[in-house]
Amino acid sequence: MKKKERIRILAVLGAASLMLTGCTRSQMNYQIAEAIGTDGKYENNEPVETPKMKEERAAKEQSEADEKNLTEVLDKAAAQAAGYNFDEAIATLNTLTGSAALDDRVKEARESYEQGDSSLIAWEGDIPHLCFPTLIEDPLRAFDGDDMASTYESTMVTTAEFKAMLDSLYKNNYILIDIHSIASLVSKGDMEQQTLRLPEGKKPVVLSQDNVDYSAFRNGDGIVKALVVGDDGLVKAEYTDEEGHDLEGDYDFVPILDSFIAEHPDFSFQGAKGIVSVSGKSGVYGYELPDPDSGENVSSGEGTQASGSGWTEDQKRIAEVSEALRNEGWSIACAGWSHSYMNDASMTTEQFRQEIDTWESRVGVLTGKTDILFFPYGAEVSYPGESLNYLLDNGIVYLSGLWGDTDYREIGDGYMRMTRRFVDGSSLTSAPEYFTDFFDVEAVIDENR
Repeated sequence: MKKKERIRILAVLGAASLMLTGCTRSQMNYQIAEAIGTDGKYENNEPVETPKMKEERAAKEQSEADEKNLTEVLDKAAAQAAGYNFDEAIATLNTLTGSAALDDRVKEARESYEQGDSSLIAWEGDIPHLCFPTLIEDPLRAFDGDDMASTYESTMVTTAEFKAMLDSLYKNNYILIDIHSIASLVSKGDMEQQTLRLPEGKKPVVLSQDNVDYSAFRNGDGIVKALVVGDDGLVKAEYTDEEGHDLEGDYDFVPILDSFIAEHPDFSFQGAKGIVSVSGKSGVYGYELPDPDSGENVSSGEGTQASGSGWTEDQKRIAEVSEALRNEGWSIACAGWSHSYMNDASMTTEQFRQEIDTWESRVGVLTGKTDILFFPYGAEVSYPGESLNYLLDNGIVYLSGLWGDTDYREIGDGYMRMTRRFVDGSSLTSAPEYFTDFFDVEAVIDENR
């Protein structure tokens, strides 16, 4: 017997029963629903969904879907606005149509973001650039009195110190900016300063980490051994704990800064992240590059850059980490192939060209093309000069030297020159006055240093 016929017969029998026994309609509906297995499915236990009920259900489901979509759009716009991406936030709101676009919450959000954008103020002061070495996760193992302890103590900063510095920068109203927002290459030979508009009371700062290769550290000394890409697609640091377990987490500059920004989105102006510089001769991110005499692939070759065909596992990991960094807004800078002094007294023009060419052919193919150069040890080329021209011809136009206590910036013909302050154990202990504007060294210094 078909379902419809069963329902019709039960309904007729139910009506007869209602007449004979005096059952209420709701009682009869319950009996019928129980008999045909629809108890609790429809309103008032009606045996079937009536057209009116179907219409009301569809309207309710559509309303819930519309509200969910509206909430998701509002949340996305709010997240963008939290990082001062007001134009993006407004564009996100503009994706709403119909009644959703007229919702009071959308109107209020739009007005707030428009006011936020108009309240940004042009910055005209200095722009400091703080550059950090590799960080120490476990100072007790690093500063244990062995033959490496003094080197670690003078050249490095602990993760606890770096976290305290970030807290201080945030409380002192510094805001992280992208180096590319300071000046822009309009055309070859024409670099123009940009108008940097920031929230009132905020001060810009550029943050970076120098020469990320991990080659000079001994595993087991409480220091990271490599950068890796986690299951969530974010870059983490691989670290061996005291028991010999390999862990992935916030144990170095990149993941610590990422996590800080996630917790304090208003510390990053319009999604800005930091810069990591890499050389190549001693590896990249903790991975080795093949010896050019080994017969292994040392550069991309024809068509290899896109596919990675012929790359070693370490080359693939370098490319994977680099892609993840760039996807998260990080910039990658060249530090030369050998991380050697690059000034004219140390390198001939031909040696300098070879230094850049080797980096681009063996490292740049894995990290992606860069327009930033960190001069190792601050040894800059001459301005003007043949080596400078070679950089500009290769699209490397953001040039960073190294000064201790001064923030110097110069817009030249086709380039921006900007110094960075290096923050290491030696500068913290011997020249704490260099950092007075940013943090109190005595307050941030690690108790285990």
